[in-house]
Amino acid sequence: MSDPASTRPSLLIRIRDLGDAEAWNEFVALYGPLIYQFARKQGLQDADAADLTQIVLYAVGDGIQRFDYDPQRGSFRSWLFKVVRNQINKFRMGQRRSVRGSGDTGAHRMLDDVPDDAGSSELWDREYERQLFLWAAERVKARCDAATWQAFWQTAVEGRSGQEIAESLGMSVGAVYTSKSRILDRIRKEIEQAQGDESSFPRWNRDEIRELS
Repeated sequence: MSDPASTRPSLLIRIRDLGDAEAWNEFVALYGPLIYQFARKQGLQDADAADLTQIVLYAVGDGIQRFDYDPQRGSFRSWLFKVVRNQINKFRMGQRRSVRGSGDTGAHRMLDDVPDDAGSSELWDREYERQLFLWAAERVKARCDAATWQAFWQTAVEGRSGQEIAESLGMSVGAVYTSKSRILDRIRKEIEQAQGDESSFPRWNRDEIRELS
């Protein structure tokens, strides 16, 4: 999949106002799950990943005042990745100090098993794509009827045949594929509104959609 555009400047400008609850709710909905899931995949337990997510969001609230939006100098997503990576490294250092003091060999093995930093950037980008797709899909799902959504989901994600779905939903085969196309278009438009340049959007195939979901 190609790389989505960077976070739209208007949201980054709005969250500089810590009192703009609507902007921060949107930001947290977009990036909170990304930070949490990335932390989990880096080896953090549920409670630790949740705590780290809050720490990163507080850090963003402080650091966004100094973030100069310039696509030529790098994306916000890359800046956020550095913040998250630094916080995870701090967490690991604290854990290692604790393990050295306790001599717990089980904890030693746990720390030895966490992913190294070499592939973390690629993991971050892939998790970003996944969480962005899920966020947009949930927004679209909330605004469409159940049959239309099921026609999309069962074709694009579950891989069922159009004929089979048409019979189970009481739709024509053409309507099933029309529903799939319309839902994908709405998802892309949600991402456009959140991220910017539609020309950089991926044209997902079934395997990629199934992997994202």
